[in-house]
Amino acid sequence: MSAPILEVRDLLKQYPGVTAVNGISFSVPPGICFGLLGPNGAGKTTTIEIMEGILAPTGGEVRYRGEPLGARFREEAGILFQATALQNFLTVRQSLAMFRGLYQRGRDIDELLKLCSLEALAGRDNRKLSGGQLQRLLLAIALVNDPQVLFLDEPTTGLDPQARRNFWSLIRSIKAQRKTIILTTHYMEEAEILCDEIAIVDRGRIIAQGAPGALLRQHFAEVLLELPRADFPSAARSLPLQLIDTEERIEITTDDLDATLRTLIAADVPLRNLRIRPANLEDLFLELTGRELRA
Repeated sequence: MSAPILEVRDLLKQYPGVTAVNGISFSVPPGICFGLLGPNGAGKTTTIEIMEGILAPTGGEVRYRGEPLGARFREEAGILFQATALQNFLTVRQSLAMFRGLYQRGRDIDELLKLCSLEALAGRDNRKLSGGQLQRLLLAIALVNDPQVLFLDEPTTGLDPQARRNFWSLIRSIKAQRKTIILTTHYMEEAEILCDEIAIVDRGRIIAQGAPGALLRQHFAEVLLELPRADFPSAARSLPLQLIDTEERIEITTDDLDATLRTLIAADVPLRNLRIRPANLEDLFLELTGRELRA
């Protein structure tokens, strides 16, 4: 088994009256996409900013290739932040050239333009890019030094569905080059598609970690049935079923679909609006972190 490229050891971050990160530990093998997920205020952004070397921890440490974060890490890491301000009045090519000049080694600018589908935009002013185009440019900037580890902090927030899926394709092509990717996202579908392993953080601690498929099998039966609450009579709530009662619907998890359907029919539960689907990462996220709104 390969030695981890990143190790987070007993990470602690405290502010006056608040413990944002409370003893988080995990390791990331090279060449995978590792997702950090969590509700607002869970501590995931603080964790990734410590991993990037932006914040100093109160306790614990982050190690890159077995060493404390230092010059080698800064040369071999790329970061796409949640928000980045670019220099005005520069073209796409000029912006890439400016950031490329900050590193001793890196990728050819024409290669980056092609990789991130920016060739037709090379001469365009940064200020005239659409949201999706700007994110592709920021990704290219994060890749100028040909990083071994790439941090993507909520990279598709605000993008339309088409731009988001195009961005996913870019991430998959980068991952195919055996780059290690650390991803934070609020889009569970994005994490399920891109991540080989995830860690769900809540209240400063990791509450679940593993491959998405393995975690889903651990927490859910084979399929999930959904019914509107209005279609589910009160008497049926005593049925011997695994029920999840939400504000809008009743969810039933089962590994014996035929028997569950027979039980519902025998109890005169109307099935005209029944939906049957496999459980997904959003179901897992809500089960583990709760459904209440957080500030």
